[in-house]
Amino acid sequence: MLRDNPDAVDVRIYGTNVQRDAPALAACDVGEPEPRYVGDADYAAFALDFCRRHAIDVLIPPRRLAALAGRTGEFADIGTRVMCSPPAAVDVLTSKGRTYEAARAAGVPVPPWRVVSDADQFLTAVEELAADTAGERMCVKPAGEFSAFGFRILDDRPLRLKDLLAAPLPLASVASVAGAMRRAADEGESVPEFLVMPYLEGPEISVDCLSAPGGAMIAGIARSKQGRYRHLLDDPALVAIARRLVGHFRLAYLSNVQLRHRAGRPVLLEANPRPSAGIFQTAFSGLNLPWAAVRLLLTGDPGTLPVPRLGGRIAVTESVLEVAPGRLANHPEPALLPEPAFLPEPAAVLPEPATVLPEQPVRPDPAHLTSAAATAAG
Repeated sequence: MLRDNPDAVDVRIYGTNVQRDAPALAACDVGEPEPRYVGDADYAAFALDFCRRHAIDVLIPPRRLAALAGRTGEFADIGTRVMCSPPAAVDVLTSKGRTYEAARAAGVPVPPWRVVSDADQFLTAVEELAADTAGERMCVKPAGEFSAFGFRILDDRPLRLKDLLAAPLPLASVASVAGAMRRAADEGESVPEFLVMPYLEGPEISVDCLSAPGGAMIAGIARSKQGRYRHLLDDPALVAIARRLVGHFRLAYLSNVQLRHRAGRPVLLEANPRPSAGIFQTAFSGLNLPWAAVRLLLTGDPGTLPVPRLGGRIAVTESVLEVAPGRLANHPEPALLPEPAFLPEPAAVLPEPATVLPEQPVRPDPAHLTSAAATAAG
């Protein structure tokens, strides 16, 4: 989407990843490894050096926002503009518990939740929420920025034959989760905060947002996810929730709001002050949100945006990419720090291209979308 921009600007894309052979780097013109398990100061120093060496004009960070959001002035001094929301928003939104507190105060509907950090708190939270939610199934996930790592549906029911014959789910019993927390504490491991809440079934709704500095929303595309299918939703109520959240947190440029339905109404699942990994799917609406964000960052003007084509259905399909061995052999590995016991291994995932189903008119070339999405994920 960056390369196929409506202004026909020649774009050269640089990317980094903690994995030397990450498929995302194959979509970049230049790829280098980045340090793994380093603190914010060291990561920011790496990013500044990278941008200085390569004369980067625009930095679009898909992670480590806490390390970069407060240093936009330092990047500006070397000629790099950082696409990032204010540090205060990044600080809140990297904690799911504080996100829910702030969103509820802003009038955004949220599910009931508890933040826990040990086994006793976890057991109490499950008991209280189960009593207050009329028997809804519960789930648990890390309260920090861990993507889908650590998510479990809590299920104490005996395994049934139909469970064995169905697609596997990330299930765990209440006792096993509590036991894992107790063992970690007994062995001196650091236990992060976890969020306990009702498990919200049904399609996840993702709203990709473009907004000006200060939080004024310019465009929002809502898409539902169900299996390999995505629906580009024409539902102003969903975009209105995202608009309220974006305005409250004063989010800038690209952000993402995730919703699910509970008792028939949409509630907040999480909000991210960064572009989503699936933003490439919004190209089928006719909008190029990433390029509009780049224009907005550099000139203060997102350009003329067409009315989005909504109501369509697309399918996400697999693609195969050959990754050349030793592609980054000329670049030394950055220094590493000891791995925290609770930090999950980062995953390099090649975003799958979206394909318009036969009954829909053909949209932008999926091959181009794959390249741009892979870069964004890198």
